[in-house]
Amino acid sequence: MPYQPNMYDSHMHTPLCKHARGPLSAYAERAEQKGLRGITFTCHSPMPDGWDAGLRMTLAQLPQYVDMVERTRAEFAGRVDVRLGLESDYFPGLEGWIEDIHNRADFSYILGSVHALTKEFKARYLEGSTRLEYEMSYFENLALAAETGLYDCLSHPDIVKIAHPKQYDVADHLDTIRRVLDRIAETGIAMELNTSGLNKSYPEMNPGMVMLTEMARREIPVVLGSDSHDAHRVGADFDAALDNLRDAGYDRVSYFLKRQRHELAISEVVLADLQPRLV
Repeated sequence: MPYQPNMYDSHMHTPLCKHARGPLSAYAERAEQKGLRGITFTCHSPMPDGWDAGLRMTLAQLPQYVDMVERTRAEFAGRVDVRLGLESDYFPGLEGWIEDIHNRADFSYILGSVHALTKEFKARYLEGSTRLEYEMSYFENLALAAETGLYDCLSHPDIVKIAHPKQYDVADHLDTIRRVLDRIAETGIAMELNTSGLNKSYPEMNPGMVMLTEMARREIPVVLGSDSHDAHRVGADFDAALDNLRDAGYDRVSYFLKRQRHELAISEVVLADLQPRLV
């Protein structure tokens, strides 16, 4: 079957987030090798001064980020479609800040994240709470993020499981997850299937199959993201992710361009074969 590149990897980072490596061109080159139609950079959004500062760009660096992506987009024009996105943290009470950041550039995709392992989140939700209450607060914040209308998609939607990987059990939260997904489905927002979870302390994609199946039952659109912090991970494990989507009950997968959702039939997604070929 001749390969037709038609899929996007919609989650990756740049060195401006202080924990990713390599030039943006290397990510685009890897996407070309993998047979991807395009990639969207989603570096961590600026937050107020001092907020989780070691893991994100500063507000002053935002124009630099936009310029870096635009230069890579121009370099790879006609080869890989490079897009400007943002992984934008949600935290209650900061909606005004978040909206302002989203209006500072012409973003093609806004990926909403609840990062439950930050000191700010733990200070509000973990201190004085049980582990289960803390984990439950994460899922509640996912619904709140969706209901703001500020985001196109919610990233790695069960990432809280890496906080206490030996104790986490999705069964403890299934009723909460179902209620939260009912609320999320009402908003029309998409959710991400993030392949990087396979390399974390709770080694499965985010979300796992139980939550993914509940998402499918509510017809919540799904976007694929590798969460690459290094170029070699662009498009990583997408074949397995597509299998997970099928097993959960999906027959379509989504991506965003200019803040508009597009769909592909999973049966039509074709990725390049990276095995050596005889010539």
